[in-house]
Amino acid sequence: MDSGLILYIPGVVLVAALIVKLPALRRTGHDPLLRSVCALLLVGCAVLFLAAPPTIAAVNDLTGITNFSAPLVYCVLTAFSGSCIVLIINWRGGPPERIRRASKLCISAYAAVTILLVVLFALGEAPVERLRDLDTYYATTPFIREMIMLYLLAHTVGSVILTVLCWRWLRQVDGSLRTGLALIVLGGLLDVGYLATKFAAVFARWSGRDWDYLSTYVAPPLASAAALMVGAGFIFPLVGQRASATWRAYHQYRRLKPLWLELQGSTQSWAATMKIAWWSPVELRKSHREAAIHDGLLNIAPYFRASVRSDALAQALAQGLDRERAAVVAEAAMIASACRAHAAHRSDARPADPPPDAPRLQHTGGSDSLVSLSRTFGSPIVAVARRRAAMPESASHE
Repeated sequence: MDSGLILYIPGVVLVAALIVKLPALRRTGHDPLLRSVCALLLVGCAVLFLAAPPTIAAVNDLTGITNFSAPLVYCVLTAFSGSCIVLIINWRGGPPERIRRASKLCISAYAAVTILLVVLFALGEAPVERLRDLDTYYATTPFIREMIMLYLLAHTVGSVILTVLCWRWLRQVDGSLRTGLALIVLGGLLDVGYLATKFAAVFARWSGRDWDYLSTYVAPPLASAAALMVGAGFIFPLVGQRASATWRAYHQYRRLKPLWLELQGSTQSWAATMKIAWWSPVELRKSHREAAIHDGLLNIAPYFRASVRSDALAQALAQGLDRERAAVVAEAAMIASACRAHAAHRSDARPADPPPDAPRLQHTGGSDSLVSLSRTFGSPIVAVARRRAAMPESASHE
């Protein structure tokens, strides 16, 4: 049972990854890259589960054909090699017609190898069931020998192409994609180690030596680790990009808090009254906070004063801030002043709409601009503008 666990455990991990990707596949099933990822995960799961000795014995008993699992595992492993190359073709991108042509060529070549594996098994004779050492036990048997070499060669070609392409691409990218490619390269190197042990054990049989332990005990852990690394490598960029976007949205949500709090008393739309649960996706909470901010800015627009912004700009420049940063601080000061003026007149009649040449906000065009604006609300210059706006009209002009 221990030998089975070596393959079952990473198989379960790939099944979990496949389950995670299924909702996205239902939503965007036309995406060739996503289809390729799911196909790879599915075939990888099949390889790991079918190659485990307990499964091999069960399949042989179920079919009633001695060693029927051998061509089945070899065919699925060959399909896995082809799936890796197809995924790389789609991952790298390019003209759609070229991608389709290259994918079809790869699928056709590996389909031909799969058919030939079945034919060779049918032509050969393997009467003794071997659950763990079929490769070496039948290494000199006609047709079975050719079947073994064919699957090893097909898998070698796929593994080498995958590793080399990912290694070349690894040096051209960064971020989560680079990490994913590094995992694939590591998986490819482990797979090369698996193939080396298999070839060494088979060649040893041909020369009359017994190196069966390489194929029986060394190769399976290497295959398990290789499949896990390759699967993780293909999944990580997709998960990493999502995690990176979520992390960025979370930081923006947090950094918008000063501006959001400043405008809370000025926000009267659905954005202020609708409550968002704390367990809601952070992207939704960030969008809700931005909507509340924009609503508040619209409400206080009649209270914007160009004089407040120009005074704050002069102070910021005098303190040594660069022009761009000083402009953001000055805009924050004008907003803080307008919030206080709005609060003071909330019970009074709303002032007339500002004339067309009234000051307009210049740093609220997107999430990054709002975050930059929000982070300035701790500035002493903003605090001064806030205090002056809260002072009685007569006192503020003394």
